[in-house]
Amino acid sequence: MTAWQHFTPPATTLLHEWFGLTAEVQGLLLPRLRHVAADETAPLRVAATAAVRHLDELRDLEQRLAEAFGEEAANLWLALLVKQVRLGRYDTSQVRQPPPLPSIPAGQQGYLLARVLDLHTSANPQAVPPVMEWREAPNAWKAAADTALPHLIQEIGDDEVARILAVRVEPEAAPLSTYVDVPTKAFLPALVQRAAKTAVLSPLALAAARRSALVTYWGPTAEKYPWWTSVSNILTPELNPGEAWSDAVLARLDALPPERREPWPALVAFARTATAGKPTAKWLRDAGAHVKAVGAAPFREVLTDALPLLSRPRTFRLNPGQYGGDPNLLLDEFNALSLKGLLWMVPLAEDDALTRAVAGVAEAALRKVPGVGPRAPKIANAAVYALSRTESGAALSALARLNTTVTFKGTLKEVQKALDVVAARLNVTPDELLELGTPTLGLGVVGERVEALGDVQVRLSVDARGAHLEFSRAGKPLKSVPAAVKKDFAEDLKELKAAQKEAEQVTAALAQRLDALMIEPRTWVGAAWLERHLNHPLAGTVARRLIWLVDGVPALWADGDLRDVQGAVVPVSPTSGVALWHPIGRDVAEVLAWRARLEALDVRQPFKQAWREVYVLTDAERRTGTYSNRFAGHILRQHQFHALAALRGWRNRLRLMVDDSYPPAMRDLPAYGLRAEYWIEGIGENYGEDSTESGAYLRLTTDQVRFYPLAAPENHAHAGGGGYTMWVNQAQQPLNPLPLEDIPPLVLSEVLRDVDLFVGVASVGNDPTWQDGGPGGRFREYWQSYSFGELNETARTRAAYLERLIPRLKIRDRLSLDGRFLRVQGDRRAYRIHLGSSNILMEPNDQYLCIIPGGKGSGPDVDFDGDRVLSLVLSKAFLLADDTAITDPVILEQLGR
Repeated sequence: MTAWQHFTPPATTLLHEWFGLTAEVQGLLLPRLRHVAADETAPLRVAATAAVRHLDELRDLEQRLAEAFGEEAANLWLALLVKQVRLGRYDTSQVRQPPPLPSIPAGQQGYLLARVLDLHTSANPQAVPPVMEWREAPNAWKAAADTALPHLIQEIGDDEVARILAVRVEPEAAPLSTYVDVPTKAFLPALVQRAAKTAVLSPLALAAARRSALVTYWGPTAEKYPWWTSVSNILTPELNPGEAWSDAVLARLDALPPERREPWPALVAFARTATAGKPTAKWLRDAGAHVKAVGAAPFREVLTDALPLLSRPRTFRLNPGQYGGDPNLLLDEFNALSLKGLLWMVPLAEDDALTRAVAGVAEAALRKVPGVGPRAPKIANAAVYALSRTESGAALSALARLNTTVTFKGTLKEVQKALDVVAARLNVTPDELLELGTPTLGLGVVGERVEALGDVQVRLSVDARGAHLEFSRAGKPLKSVPAAVKKDFAEDLKELKAAQKEAEQVTAALAQRLDALMIEPRTWVGAAWLERHLNHPLAGTVARRLIWLVDGVPALWADGDLRDVQGAVVPVSPTSGVALWHPIGRDVAEVLAWRARLEALDVRQPFKQAWREVYVLTDAERRTGTYSNRFAGHILRQHQFHALAALRGWRNRLRLMVDDSYPPAMRDLPAYGLRAEYWIEGIGENYGEDSTESGAYLRLTTDQVRFYPLAAPENHAHAGGGGYTMWVNQAQQPLNPLPLEDIPPLVLSEVLRDVDLFVGVASVGNDPTWQDGGPGGRFREYWQSYSFGELNETARTRAAYLERLIPRLKIRDRLSLDGRFLRVQGDRRAYRIHLGSSNILMEPNDQYLCIIPGGKGSGPDVDFDGDRVLSLVLSKAFLLADDTAITDPVILEQLGR
């Protein structure tokens, strides 16, 4: 505990607020307490004693203060200062006010504050306490500061100015903002203005001033903010340093000859005029002139190198503020405004490499920031605009991928609008456009591209395991990239690595898009399907691992052709009708035969198809009639549920712990004229324990699944519960939910499968650390019942798959299925892994074993992607089967109990 923590909170807070006191300055005031606080209690005397370790410095500073003011005046000033701290009130409207500070001889106020700030700024900046609230300090304190600070600016030297700015300005997000209410509110802007005029303003201090200007109310004006006139005319550095991408831009520009660097400040300054929703024709004409001035090629090179760094952490950290998101996770406001305009200029100088970089910007800008949401939606929208105005296959591919991966509604809407614009330009439907947008990436045949780089052969292969680059010389594989290739074919190698990365992104997005089509009544014409899917060099790597219906006949690619489950060739004519095969409504024998066929061919499907869960109407649901309670009564992590819902095409709003109403999670199904609803409510009442700092519920409780006509009015319920009711206007009538028996079986199955996924992934019952029931043990009963209870449909499918998989595993002799569990026989003990939650019980007394998953599991490959719990079950089984090799001390301690 520091000496000043002995004071009452108002005293401590105000002294820190006004001076930002370091231990040395605190120590200066402490001895004075013996003159004014002799009648005070022991804590004050203890505080005075604590200053002894600073005695030498204190004596020197005391002497200088006495010389400046006279000993008696200095003592009186400091004594009354402390007295005001003790008498001060946070509410300045109180009648009783502390007496004003005695006046200091003219020209000497600056000396006192200079010494205070000198001690402050010479301290380790990381040890400086954050600036606290000043708005509630007594007016007399503010008046004294206003009197003294102007003298300080006149009296201190440039070195001291730089030192103060380095501590008080550079590491702050917006230290000169009108929203900052501190004693330095007038002093720091004046100091910045002086530094700008005398050319000692550092790039980082300039960056802070620029950020401050962008958050002032209605923007800065020369009359109200005279410092802005000095700062706004400084155009270099063109961007604020401190971010990886801006540092890269500035480094590239600094390396240019003076004559080539000269037009860049004007271009970046013009980019900051991009304040509208989209550029006008005049803006684009003027932008074209700026791009021409710097050169299209240098413009491309600078942005292509810098934009991929947008996702990296800041290179100069800022102090987080009391409110809002962490500035180290957000984009610098000044740089963001510049970047928006630069993205608008991209179509004027695009190429495929820059286009891929722009697509990465959209993804980096939508990264979630705690307490804020998406990092920079306007930047993501600007990137989408650039892609929509770029007429290339790379841009179309990027838009098609973003249409699948983007979940933020505002940007997703912009992506879909952009796709509509491109579709209209090419005279195709949006669905056709998504398929046309799949790039080939130079692959000559399905899944393979071969290039010769000197005497080295490079093979890019794409398969179920991902995209791979392999190098060989004279037929002999090479373990790494040869030095000669890195040196002589650097650009070719860079392009191949970019193609490898894009291949993985595109195939993942394509698999996700086809998975989403499993609920759609989509049929392709044979000729188009062959071109865009089965025989497409990249899309074929996904299509050839799926079962298709060709004129009603199920078929899978094998041995160079489409074949049925018996291996007979299934021909595809140009006019054939082709659709995705779905197990709903198929004969059980057919489903089992296809599972065996995939196993025999060692085909890993891009998503669950043959092993897809099927949900049929139950007797309980026939009795309830219009709703399903199959997934009611669960406790879900809200943010995880929200992300999953968006990924599966559901609409949902994060629920806040406020007096407000929310609709349920909903999925629109326009192909069927239906809307599915999953009723959820926030749970918990304790702010901070049951909510995030921004007030969002941490957990939800679940209720019914219902179906309504697509145009039916929405239901709403209070954030924390109370029941759903349908909101209607004067032109609407309330509608009843539709009978579940009237819902197409495919729709019912896929909607319930989504909901099962939400529960299976987001339930708190999956958390191995929650065996105590979470906060206050409130959810212990639910956790126990979910962790080891009856299996849902997904877990039952998991059990059926394991029954076929176990005989193929090297640890098969140690594994057996035991109802709801996979039993593992180790050398130390026997274990039972629940197939629904992956939680573990140890025999013989069902003692709980907590294993927290981390990193890539050690289990085998499975025949489909997308089942995380199955991967956990298998990785835990392999770990426990060899339990004598376990070295983790936390696990070993549990095994020894």
